Amino acid sequence: MYTVKNALEYIKENTISVKDDCWKLGYHIMPPVGWLNDPNGLIQYNDEYHVFYQYYPYGAEWGPMHWGHVKSKDLVNWEQLQVALAPDQPYEKGCFSGSAVDNDGELTLVYTAHDDDKNPKETQCIATSRDGINFTKYENNPVIPNPPEDGTQDFRDPKVWKHEDKWYMVVGNSSNGKGRVLLYYSEDLREWNYKGVIAESDGTLGDMWECPDLFKLGDKYVLVVSPMNMENHKNIYIIGDLDYETGKFIKESYHEIDYGQDFYAAQTFLDNSGRRILIGWMNMWRTKIPTQRKGWAGALTLPRELKLSEDGTVTAMPIEEVKLLRKTSYEFSDIKVTENEEGYLKEVKGKHIEMEVTFDISNCTASKFGILLRASKDHCEGTYIVYDMNTQEIIVDRAKSGEGECCITTASLPLNNSTLKLRAFIDSSSLEVFCNEGEVVLSNRIYPNETNLSIDLFSKDGDVNVGSFKAWELKSIW
Repeated sequence: MYTVKNALEYIKENTISVKDDCWKLGYHIMPPVGWLNDPNGLIQYNDEYHVFYQYYPYGAEWGPMHWGHVKSKDLVNWEQLQVALAPDQPYEKGCFSGSAVDNDGELTLVYTAHDDDKNPKETQCIATSRDGINFTKYENNPVIPNPPEDGTQDFRDPKVWKHEDKWYMVVGNSSNGKGRVLLYYSEDLREWNYKGVIAESDGTLGDMWECPDLFKLGDKYVLVVSPMNMENHKNIYIIGDLDYETGKFIKESYHEIDYGQDFYAAQTFLDNSGRRILIGWMNMWRTKIPTQRKGWAGALTLPRELKLSEDGTVTAMPIEEVKLLRKTSYEFSDIKVTENEEGYLKEVKGKHIEMEVTFDISNCTASKFGILLRASKDHCEGTYIVYDMNTQEIIVDRAKSGEGECCITTASLPLNNSTLKLRAFIDSSSLEVFCNEGEVVLSNRIYPNETNLSIDLFSKDGDVNVGSFKAWELKSIW
């Protein structure tokens, strides 16, 4: 039987292989052992940040879902806590994704109970805690036992928030081969009323919308969904307005949250200072995960602050607190990068690095330029961050990154002025790239040889000037 106690005992006895892994992450949330996927229950509770996550402790592959749990005082230094939820009730074979709210001092987890994979049924349940660590499941679970009659049993991932004097919930669902999001409301988190379908796919955006999230940003509402059976399992957001009276979301436009290969199931929360902060799962279904042979798989992205830009799109940049990780710094300026030259950054090496690079393209003659990282001396291995002047695209090229998926991820990035700013975070087996002020982000897992630590600049078919290059070694939190 799966219990919190059994999970705790197993974790204590089986973390050695993970500690010795060269790809163990230094400053990202990852499992102590076993499998991690969706972030769940993001919340600031009693002045501490809590992050829960989909977790199977007993193997480095997806299994009966538990809720793993970490907390932090600053969003960068995390403490692993005991498993918060285990599938220990008759109505659940897995505790699927959900959210967390502070109900007058009672931390309440709202999650999906998944029952019987041969004839699956998904219901919405709650569990409560006064200390933020030990949770008791509601005796009258499930609080929403069935989807609407016109929906399938794909009925999961509740996200709950309070508006005025009512609680609201969005839940992912499917109907007639189209993904959709349902809206519910409640006075007490226990008795729920169905409001209706808030938004649905037009037939091109997947057949099931997982992990919905709905929040106000600036003067707009943002609906986040993770569509199934859409190319690359993209994570999208839809800009629009919400009418609480009718329960309708008026759509205006949709965009991708992250253009990398390894990003899905994003969730947000509002912290006490009013920031809208997002964390995503930094892996992807049906991809190679070399760390599985060391007994673990999956990680979460750095927390990102979301803002609504003047053009009505959402930008995402690392939270200010990531600067607490900085150690040794490096700084260079006015570098002319020429084709077939190398060794511009000989001093900068490492597994845990933050970089800020400003390219001056006013006199650029190169067709492509960028950064080479985690590279071998002969450049037979390495990951490339490339800007293509002709197509005006930013590219992360993992064709020679080591183990894992050998793929290229690309995003359109037209430049409106004479500079391109890239901010990149390298961890032992991950790379997150933020472009300019966060209008484009690419998250990818990489699995290089542990001895390949070099970083360099490059150009092709001409020259490019680097106005400023700054880098910091980052400390490990584990």
